[in-house]
Amino acid sequence: MQERIENTLEQMEQDVFATHLNTHKLSGKLSELRACSCGYDCRIVFSIEKNKESGKEVILLLNIGKHDEVY
Repeated sequence: MQERIENTLEQMEQDVFATHLNTHKLSGKLSELRACSCGYDCRIVFSIEKNKESGKEVILLLNIGKHDEVY
């Protein structure tokens, strides 16, 4: 699983909205967040924030794990 997560993080760095990542907005109490897939039953929950110093967008990782555990 660690290798899949590392590969997904590298892909997110290149294009967080790449189709194969299945990046999507969450709903309910997590509605301010997004998630993407890193395998069949693995998800990465994150937000996209603006760095106050550089003004660039950064990905803030919040949770990584099995689908039912991260939601």
